[in-house]
Amino acid sequence: MKIIFYGTRDYDRLYFELLAADPEYGCSIKFLAANLDVDTAPLAEGGDAVCAFVNSDCSAPVLEALAKAGIRLLLMRCAGFNNVDLDAAKRLGITVLRVPGYSPEAVAEHAMALAQAANRRICKAYIKVRNNNFALDGLLGYNLYGSCAGIIGTGRIGAAMARICHGYGMTVLAYDQYHNPDLEGIVRYVELDELLRAADLISLHCPLTAETHHLINAETIAKMRDNAILVNTSRGGLIDTDALIAALRNRKFAGVGLDVYEDEDGQVFEDFSDTVLENEVVPILLSFPNVVITSHQAFFTRTALQSIAIITMENARAYARGEKLVNEVKA
Repeated sequence: MKIIFYGTRDYDRLYFELLAADPEYGCSIKFLAANLDVDTAPLAEGGDAVCAFVNSDCSAPVLEALAKAGIRLLLMRCAGFNNVDLDAAKRLGITVLRVPGYSPEAVAEHAMALAQAANRRICKAYIKVRNNNFALDGLLGYNLYGSCAGIIGTGRIGAAMARICHGYGMTVLAYDQYHNPDLEGIVRYVELDELLRAADLISLHCPLTAETHHLINAETIAKMRDNAILVNTSRGGLIDTDALIAALRNRKFAGVGLDVYEDEDGQVFEDFSDTVLENEVVPILLSFPNVVITSHQAFFTRTALQSIAIITMENARAYARGEKLVNEVKA
């Protein structure tokens, strides 16, 4: 099997080249720096499969171009697949495989890091000390120990976050359509309204669907406790950005930690340090002293990258051998 790898970074090569050299996987990889979109899709000509990431364009026109190039397998080296037009993939006969659980602890640990950074004003404190300012003005936080955490979505990542919060000595409430039996004795499942009203820390770990789009909006924000901390390491579309900015202006939150945000796709993993950033969301959000934003990096640990590479290659091998596709995503 020949895999066309889009959006290649040095760290991708490090882990995928090692596995591609293993005859057990029986494949070769062509690495492309360009990300997948309608203009670059024809570059897959001559390949058997395409490997894409969460910031790739996997819309119907792109999938049609891939199908025309002979591609019948789309390997998503990530858990999310909301950027994939699954109906188009089905129509075109393209199988979609993903990596559902590469390292839930990596994302959960980053979520707690964001919560702590926002709560204790770590970024502001660092800048102050760099400027020889050791005054504590503007740095007041509160103890997480003894407070209440609200986890929205208790899949693998949400469950890992729940355990971290439990370890901090927090009462942990959870909201999910499906109750995770592994969290018995750690969380108490409640309705969303109760979670919003009771939680001091709200962390989002649910997929982005039509039902969860703008789950956090003006109405749900109004139900939250004043001085709550809101963290999102899942998908930007879970939060209505305009409603969030309005709430921040009204001093609703003690802190907000975001690894994802709406309309981030065009700038994810790109360097704009020498140019003008056209997206206004980040500058506006960063104008608030209690907001911390990172660059879609919650997954980015050595453990996670190794796991992503292994599962992606196992997905490719299973497809090539006609084995059961445990990580297939269907419309």
